[in-house]
Amino acid sequence: MASEYQKENTDDPLIETKNEVKLDDTSNQSYVESGEENEEIENDNLEKMILSTGIRVGTPVKTKFMSPFIVRANPEGLYILDISKTLTRIDVAAKFIGRSDISKIVVTSAREYGKTPVQKFCEVTGASGIIGRFMPGTFTNPSLSSYMEPEVVIVTDPQADQQAVLEATRAGVPVVAIANSDNVTSNVDLVIPANNRGRKALATVYWLLTREVLKKQGKIKSDNEMKISIDDFETKLVEELS
Repeated sequence: MASEYQKENTDDPLIETKNEVKLDDTSNQSYVESGEENEEIENDNLEKMILSTGIRVGTPVKTKFMSPFIVRANPEGLYILDISKTLTRIDVAAKFIGRSDISKIVVTSAREYGKTPVQKFCEVTGASGIIGRFMPGTFTNPSLSSYMEPEVVIVTDPQADQQAVLEATRAGVPVVAIANSDNVTSNVDLVIPANNRGRKALATVYWLLTREVLKKQGKIKSDNEMKISIDDFETKLVEELS
């Protein structure tokens, strides 16, 4: 009788289900751990890739405005910017942008290497871009056909985009600027310390900013959902296009 009872319990579907649940729990735990490991590897690879673009490499000159964002000088005499502050400021800028009407965000770049990054940022987020020469009076002269009333102005270089910075300041519009070690940022409300001369560096800054803005807009929930690559933000050289 005991053997029959044991046999019956061996075939008990409840016991089998419990055993399956234990196996499933172990499998799920392994899957979660594996997923976390893969995410860590992806994040490490992304961090290395970001640093390889020269995003933190400044110039041989530093200003008093940018000194707080500099960690050291490399053997070549170039000042190295603090990447942790770069990433923090990008997040702050994204929150700032996220609280505004995205169609009222104006992004400017007089620099050639900033052309594609700005265009892509505007295309993906819905912001407005001004590429090349900034027409005087764009933010201050309502009689111009190009007149705009932005809520926030983002400039690729506060020196090259000086006219946009001055007019935004006069109009009382907050200015966010990507600034290198040699930039003067007296009229800038939020500095994003980064290499604003390099092709790949600028693509990376705008890619990171786009990703964070999309998260604040609720269009993506995690970093991994960002399907557009940094390469999509990079201005191509003529020989690369031919």
